[in-house]
Amino acid sequence: MARRLAPEVNAGSMADIAFLLLIFFLVTTTIETDVGISRKLPPLLEKPPQDIHIKERNLFRVEINKDNQLLVEEQMMDVKGLKEAAVAFLDNGGAGVSSCTYCMGNRDHNLSDSPEKAVISLVNDRETSYEMYIAVQNELLAAYTSLRNREARRKYGISYEEMLTLYKEASDSNNKGQLKAQLTAIRAMYPEKLSEAEPVKQ
Repeated sequence: MARRLAPEVNAGSMADIAFLLLIFFLVTTTIETDVGISRKLPPLLEKPPQDIHIKERNLFRVEINKDNQLLVEEQMMDVKGLKEAAVAFLDNGGAGVSSCTYCMGNRDHNLSDSPEKAVISLVNDRETSYEMYIAVQNELLAAYTSLRNREARRKYGISYEEMLTLYKEASDSNNKGQLKAQLTAIRAMYPEKLSEAEPVKQ
């Protein structure tokens, strides 16, 4: 009497199906990339200067407390007004013989002497939210960009941001060198001096 064989499932193609599914998910899945603020740290000094004296009028104090409230020069301020206040401080132009020649500010005696001497000091609390921190950083960077755009248009007929885009896309070394020199000149007019202290617990 012949023995009956147990039925078998043909699993030969399962490996191929699993491989195809793996490729499908690899191709269709998008991986989120972190978006942050581009910062270049200053070079490490062998001997840090001992006495750094900054005139009070050249220091723009920005603080964010644990409740995400913004204090600018010890006055409460909405984030929307921060850019304008920073522009007024940076572009003040000082007063006197050594005043800034290209600045268009009010030459207030309580604000900065020149953009080269102006420093923005940012202090956060450890409990400050990330969203508030980024919003404040964006407004401060927007103030610098706004002033750089204005000067780039005045000197070269094109905004600073457009120059940056052209520089990244330029393939001709002569054109790239010229753009780099122009970008450096604009940055020197409004150098980004943003001092960020270690977060504190208030």
